[in-house]
Amino acid sequence: MTSSSAPGDHRATTPVRIEGTDLATVLHCAVKEAIQRLHAVSAAVYLLDGKHADIRLAAVGGDPPSLFTFPARMRQDALYASSRALASGKTATLPDPAPADPADPGQEHALPYPYASLSAPVVTADHRFGSLTVLRLDTRGDYRPAEHAALQDIGDALARALAGLAAQGTAIEAGPMPMLAPRWFDPDASDATPGWGVAGVPGSAGISMMYPVRRLAELLNQATTMDDIVRAAQYCVMLPLRAQALVLTSASRGRLWVLGHSGASSGLVRNLHGARLDARNLASDAYRGRPLFISDGRPSLSDWDDTATRAEACLPLTGSGELLEFSPLRSSHVVGVCTLSFEGPRDFPPEERTIMTMLAGLLGAAVERVELGNRQREFAECLQRSLLPSALPESPRLSSSARYRPATVTSKVGGDWYDVIRLPDERVVLVVGDVEGHGIDSAAVMGQVRTAVTAYATEGHSPTAVIDRTAQLLTALGTDLTVTCCVVALDTVDGTAEVATAGHPVPLVLKPDATVGVLTAPANVPLGVPAPDAYAGSEHTLEQGSVLMLYSDGLIDWNAPDPQARAQHMLTTGAGEAGDDLEQLADRLTAEITGPHQRRDDAVLLLARYEGPGDLKAPRSASLYIQQRDLRGVKAARSFVQEQLTVWDREEMADSLQLIVSEIVTNALIHAGSDVDVRLRSFDDHVRLEVRDSGSNPPVPSPLALEEEENAEAEHGRGLLIVEALGGAWYSSPNGRGKTVSLDMPVEAPGEPAGDASPFA
Repeated sequence: MTSSSAPGDHRATTPVRIEGTDLATVLHCAVKEAIQRLHAVSAAVYLLDGKHADIRLAAVGGDPPSLFTFPARMRQDALYASSRALASGKTATLPDPAPADPADPGQEHALPYPYASLSAPVVTADHRFGSLTVLRLDTRGDYRPAEHAALQDIGDALARALAGLAAQGTAIEAGPMPMLAPRWFDPDASDATPGWGVAGVPGSAGISMMYPVRRLAELLNQATTMDDIVRAAQYCVMLPLRAQALVLTSASRGRLWVLGHSGASSGLVRNLHGARLDARNLASDAYRGRPLFISDGRPSLSDWDDTATRAEACLPLTGSGELLEFSPLRSSHVVGVCTLSFEGPRDFPPEERTIMTMLAGLLGAAVERVELGNRQREFAECLQRSLLPSALPESPRLSSSARYRPATVTSKVGGDWYDVIRLPDERVVLVVGDVEGHGIDSAAVMGQVRTAVTAYATEGHSPTAVIDRTAQLLTALGTDLTVTCCVVALDTVDGTAEVATAGHPVPLVLKPDATVGVLTAPANVPLGVPAPDAYAGSEHTLEQGSVLMLYSDGLIDWNAPDPQARAQHMLTTGAGEAGDDLEQLADRLTAEITGPHQRRDDAVLLLARYEGPGDLKAPRSASLYIQQRDLRGVKAARSFVQEQLTVWDREEMADSLQLIVSEIVTNALIHAGSDVDVRLRSFDDHVRLEVRDSGSNPPVPSPLALEEEENAEAEHGRGLLIVEALGGAWYSSPNGRGKTVSLDMPVEAPGEPAGDASPFA
């Protein structure tokens, strides 16, 4: 067959003739003609699949590596030149062929290959077969009109030849793998391996065998689960070798265990799963490192059909890819076995055995990597779950429920966590947080941060102080990971909720009237990021029967235009379906992320219903504001306490509380140098005193005399010993804006002694 004159001519001077009596020969002839006439580096024919949904690569010729850049499959509406030519009925170009993933034709990947493509439709008046595509180096510039016309001539001739074969009953569709042929051909040579490539074309079989090797390597590089490996093996091992079944096994505790299987593999699975490594069968023998091939007979591994005669191949899966080096000096270790079963007697030519060994080497490295990742994931999950609360604490005034769901697209684990901390002063602290990234580092940082938050909250610090101190600790630990969190301190007696966040979504509240609101709070920066300003919070009052929802961003589809609105909609819908059952509501809210679709992030949900104070009456409260350096402030505070306790019929507590408030307010005015807020609240069984100022140094009771202290600014002194003796447990809650000193003094029952005459007796 002669080539055309220069490709710049408007039409080829030699008529195009595509001849052949079978599909492979016709396709090969067209590919060869396209390469020669257009001086291309490679050419390919795409044919419609059986369902006419996609076009699949049927034949490729040319020089490596260009012939490996063609997508194996594409949708008819894809942007590739091959699909656009078929869809439009005229030639189309594309600067970049960008290979697609054959296991997922919906994906399109753009890779910087230096080739420009030109495609022509392969159609007749009555048939649509596919397209013919050529590649050349993009440095040669755009394809000229004469080149478009030349390729269209070849496409038309190919279409006529395919129409003739179709009229004779030949199925015009691509095989499991495309046929590959080198650019230069020798018509006198013959192919040494039947079933691969184009018969009679030297090098065609060998290069066709390399195609599944290259594809398998590509797919296994993307594999993250054993299912991914099995799908890749089905496409690149089982189908091109025309096997009936495939089973992958690994060894543990002296036995073989099935990792995955495909095809008519039920008999193989039954016989292989749990088989002893010292048993006499093909798979156990292959595990010792030697590939085994049975061309005929009835091997014991595939006895699902007693009347069938089958061939089998058992290939050791070697770790680290040592068999790909073909060096006897390299040692290898076997991580499993790939067993293939074939219907009827079958020969295994030397070239085919070599290819099967190469494929098994790729599979072995992938199996080793994924199993290692699974072990690391199990370890990280165990670590993370051990750091989460085993059970939520019970409170008569607050019921709670929580859910944790790990990500599924990664074998690593994130650092999401939740916590419910019950304090002795009728408060409950709710916490949800999220450590950046996935892996053991994230889980470890999560454990450190959770411990810090729990410790600071248990000490009685306010939410802003909790996140402020935790941020300082995280900086001191020197981690590069950032952390977001939300802390809510809920007073279960009066429904007061103090909220502070560090770069985290704010809580939602489902009100008793079924409306959903937001507990607004300043966003603040995440922990681990230098804070330009002091951490700030906000205060809200919850109605009895309100439900709080704290969550991490993995719960929400953050592709939504308004994630917070999405979360509110989820809570509204879930509450309507679940009613008053908090557990059902948690299940409803997490139902969407527990489905089969992939999740890229962990998800945490914490729900808490405020049941109200119960039999306790709502507390009575009063407050006093004292200006900075007000010399009469201490006297005003003593009078304020006396007057309020008289109004509340608590006169018996006046002497002790006046002395306590005098000491605390004096410390605030002297050492904090700020305005002071005094708040008094009366409950049925105790009275709470709170004194707030803007000083950051915590008060520390000490027996040292003031003249013995090295730091006169520290709030040390014997006055706080008096506070501790008279009031019992007291709390200091420092934060970025100051601190709150609070204590609860129990109400004495009638007839009980007032206590020791002197706390220092």
